Amino acid sequence: MTSSRPAPRDRSAQPARSTQPAQLAQLNVATLLHPIDDPRIAPFVELLDPVNAAADGTPGFVWRLVEDGADDATGLRPAGADVVVNLSVWESQEALWEFAYRSGHLEAMRRRREWFARHVEAHLVLWWVPAGHRPSVAEALERLAHLRAHGPSPRAFTFASAHSAEEARSVTG
Repeated sequence: MTSSRPAPRDRSAQPARSTQPAQLAQLNVATLLHPIDDPRIAPFVELLDPVNAAADGTPGFVWRLVEDGADDATGLRPAGADVVVNLSVWESQEALWEFAYRSGHLEAMRRRREWFARHVEAHLVLWWVPAGHRPSVAEALERLAHLRAHGPSPRAFTFASAHSAEEARSVTG
């Protein structure tokens, strides 16, 4: 079960800080090398709270998926028993980039091979959503499947193959 309740990490309940008609959604999936409660995964689990708190406080952060009664989504397994998901919405691609590659999150990314299997196919997908929209896990997984099947497009892309919100609107109407 996922939470749709407004929470401190969901800025949709606050006045808009941007006049952008679209926001950037992102999903990444990671296949655990060991069960989440295995001591070899403990360093990753210990990073969850500080990294999520950093995301929540990052300018441009809007929302992230959390499991009911939890502070994160690691207990959800919509993509497989050994796959963790991260689904969030940001005001812009630049805001997400700043968090992902210019914050403490980068250190966790550098250590990912300790905890996660190397993916053969795309594990990250970005797409534009109307401001205020909170994508479902099913929607996010469909975007990832689209990227895997068809490659980058305005409907589903990556940082390396980015498309603007205007391009996405011209394709989806």
